[in-house]
Amino acid sequence: MLIIVAPDSFKGTASAPTAAAAIASGVREALPHAKVITMPFADGGEGTARALADAASARGANVDTVTLPVTDAVGRLAEASYFLNRTDNVAYLDVAAASGLPAVADALDPLHADTFGTGVLIADAEAKGATSVIMGLGGSATMDGGTGILTALGAAAHDARGYALPKGGAPLVQLASFDTAQLNLKAAALDFTLLADTEVPPGTSVAVYGPQKGAEGQQLALLTGAMLRLCEVTGTNPDTPHFGAAGCIPVGLSYISQLLWGDDSHVRTVAGAPFIAQHTRLATALPQADLIITGEGKVDAQSTTGKAVGYLAAAGKQAGVPLAVVAGKVEQPLGDYTVELDQQGHINDQLRKAGREIAAQFSA
Repeated sequence: MLIIVAPDSFKGTASAPTAAAAIASGVREALPHAKVITMPFADGGEGTARALADAASARGANVDTVTLPVTDAVGRLAEASYFLNRTDNVAYLDVAAASGLPAVADALDPLHADTFGTGVLIADAEAKGATSVIMGLGGSATMDGGTGILTALGAAAHDARGYALPKGGAPLVQLASFDTAQLNLKAAALDFTLLADTEVPPGTSVAVYGPQKGAEGQQLALLTGAMLRLCEVTGTNPDTPHFGAAGCIPVGLSYISQLLWGDDSHVRTVAGAPFIAQHTRLATALPQADLIITGEGKVDAQSTTGKAVGYLAAAGKQAGVPLAVVAGKVEQPLGDYTVELDQQGHINDQLRKAGREIAAQFSA
């Protein structure tokens, strides 16, 4: 009997590797004769860079962890890390590393939070030899259309009078142009693969994700207008799938890449979960399994719109492999077996107990 344990991260409480190890421990306690393997998963959100870096290391690539000072989404000094595959000259990074929501949960600023820190990581990766960047978009605290990244790379957003706009998404309602005179050409010209954990387009991104980043009432309308203005200036269709991810980061990065190259051949935005499954062992191992166990912090309607759990539910069904889901909260059940954490004790103990419960349900 082969059981694959492939959870996403439980945001703020357990990383995907930690969750996988704890759940697998519980399964082994209940089913000691089963073969249980852990394959921490991601969908473009937190943990994406590590999943890809670990997969590259397993293939024999020389992968380093690079940590440097950055600013977080609200401008405070922080540290963030990314992974540099020196064998293939690829950088793996998460937007959440420098511009993530948990780090600024105490000081949400949906109107002015920006992605400048993520741009610092990109520039550093190019300086250290990367020729391409694979970036997980999930978990951001920002709604700035990627203009913070562009600022870090030397492209300034200007209003109609030629004045530089303040940071963040809200000022983009006055966007007229970008000044690229000081653009870091090498960094902006990298090959970008942007991994989205949502299919939401720019036109509806604020309505869907703005509230979790602190936006409410008139702020939602203001930010929606700002994203539509950004799309207008950059020539982006506001109905483009995935381009609403991470506060519409694909809009800004696609614009600057197309400006340099003349086409979109050096930047692509794709669904994160299938990309990661294909670049790890999971896609090939899944059809051989007798049970897949996955999980995340909350299973809800959004779980089927690009998230890891939704992807594995569909992939398991197609392969005829039953799926079990562990979650902190379940609003919309998925899969054949579901366990909601009891919220008592350490998260590792909760996950281990959940593993035992899933094993009991499956064996019965």
